[in-house]
Amino acid sequence: MGAKLAVRIKEIHKESKEIYGAPKITRILQKEGYKVSERFVGKLMKENNIKAHYIKPYTVTTKDCDFSNRLHNILKRDFNPKAPDEAWCTDITYIYTQDEGFVYLNSIMDLYSRKIIAWTLSRTLEVDEVLKCLETAKGIRKTANPVVIQSDHGVHYTSQKYKELTKGMIRSYSGKGNPWDNACIESYHAVIKREWLNRFKIMNYKHAYQLVFEYLEGFYNTVRIHSHCDYLSPNEYEMRYILE
Repeated sequence: MGAKLAVRIKEIHKESKEIYGAPKITRILQKEGYKVSERFVGKLMKENNIKAHYIKPYTVTTKDCDFSNRLHNILKRDFNPKAPDEAWCTDITYIYTQDEGFVYLNSIMDLYSRKIIAWTLSRTLEVDEVLKCLETAKGIRKTANPVVIQSDHGVHYTSQKYKELTKGMIRSYSGKGNPWDNACIESYHAVIKREWLNRFKIMNYKHAYQLVFEYLEGFYNTVRIHSHCDYLSPNEYEMRYILE
């Protein structure tokens, strides 16, 4: 059984872009009917030199522009809404390219499923460019819910354009010096770098876009299992909600 199981472990590991470690591989094997423990799977992985690959991301942070007492943290780290479109979160991260310097990944996550419901990659940090992501999210979800949307205090999220786009939503802001207030979206940006982008020497905007698209649309939302989602992918988790 050990040799046969090791072959299947290698297949799962390869299908996950060599990202999954023993915990996730164990869950998949158990779903497939294998009676195995995480400890045993870890042992087989070690014996066969199968490792979860990731590279620690290089982090650049944005400068907050307004810590006014009027910008309240409504969400209060309640990262587990009961249904889709009850709470979103949004943030920006920097991606370095060899030929063009930094490009900027703007993402919006639905906290129910941890699904990235919209993303854009921009060449500049101009407000209009960054907020195209929010326009896309609203167009995709077409929700009538009073969505809570969590962000930091950056200039994009305190701008007049942002206020216009979030009319009818409940704006919530992370507290000063509290990145954990927006931990889920920050964690996603760390994950895409650690698991995927940092493996590559990214040449330019086009190359960065292709890599983000491949990871997000071909893996993260559709395939990558998440402990928060009962070890389903975000798409599967939302579909289960709809069917129930």
